[in-house]
Amino acid sequence: MAAIRADPYALRRFQLFLASGNHDIWSTRSAALFQKYAAHLAHYSFDHAQAHFTILDNSQSDNFSPQELQFLETDLEAHKDQRVKFIVSHRPSWLVDAMFQNTRSRLHQLAKKYGVQYVIAGHLHQMLDIDLEGVRYVSMASAGGHLRGTEQYGDGWFFGYALVGVHGQAVDFHIKELKPPHGQGRVTEPKDWLKAGGALNMTTTPGR
Repeated sequence: MAAIRADPYALRRFQLFLASGNHDIWSTRSAALFQKYAAHLAHYSFDHAQAHFTILDNSQSDNFSPQELQFLETDLEAHKDQRVKFIVSHRPSWLVDAMFQNTRSRLHQLAKKYGVQYVIAGHLHQMLDIDLEGVRYVSMASAGGHLRGTEQYGDGWFFGYALVGVHGQAVDFHIKELKPPHGQGRVTEPKDWLKAGGALNMTTTPGR
């Protein structure tokens, strides 16, 4: 039986956009290396069709610095005509504000002003969705890092990834749990993990 080897170059047809995390940048030297090998700054933005993505750098702090928020404002103003907007960072620096429905944070004010649909982060390894005045704050499940908390799927602790499609102004957002042995292949949407009143509104859809 012949061995099947993965083609190491097969994924090169996909353009890779990275959000710097605490394991990527922790010093001046690591910041320089990240920029060299990622081929972009730690904060940057790009367009894909009618969608605009702003990538923020909070790799060395739990909070967004004033400089990052200024970059965000400048970037969103420059791309205000884009129909669909995402803000992405590694750490969910917005978590406390979103959980407690604080509409006065500068990040939220900017997201609201410029019509950002989704603010997305990782780092927690827990799947959460928080709706604050129509802006969806999404914490993604683990992409491979260890599970924390209860380690239970129903509490948002699982290994998975997201597939996102944009059709006009509609965002088609599916979270796919890994199949056995690392999961059961369940597929959900962010709204299935809506955090409201301190409890998860959890429903699942069979894998598709």
